[in-house]
Amino acid sequence: MTVDIGSATPEDEAATIALWEVCGLVTPHNPPAEDFRRALNNAASNVLIARNSEVVIGAAMVGDDGHRGWIYYLAVAPAYQGTGVGQILCRACENWARGRGVRKIQLMMRPANKTVASFYAASGYEVTPRLVMAKWLDKTAAGELG
Repeated sequence: MTVDIGSATPEDEAATIALWEVCGLVTPHNPPAEDFRRALNNAASNVLIARNSEVVIGAAMVGDDGHRGWIYYLAVAPAYQGTGVGQILCRACENWARGRGVRKIQLMMRPANKTVASFYAASGYEVTPRLVMAKWLDKTAAGELG
């Protein structure tokens, strides 16, 4: 199988969001279309797409906050999970960050998502104990999630 990695274009939005949805990465308080567009229109972020021929089989949003890199929304189409596409996409995110001079890359996941935790552990990521605090700047976006 051939996997090509490249930057997303605006035309990739629908397929990318559909992939994020089928992989359970979308939450009501983070509109994925806004995230996708913001990433494409910001020099400090990107959406990387994995394709087999012309078909989108994986996608990840990657960013540089000026201090460290971040991986968001890394998803592989269910039919391609376990084939190495996720590893290829993860390395592409790391290389994107490394190319910007980033020395450390991080990600967040829901604690209950054991499958994803195992994937990242196998990719060399480790749990870094930190207390994450948040404040909703738009209370309407928080809804009942508070």
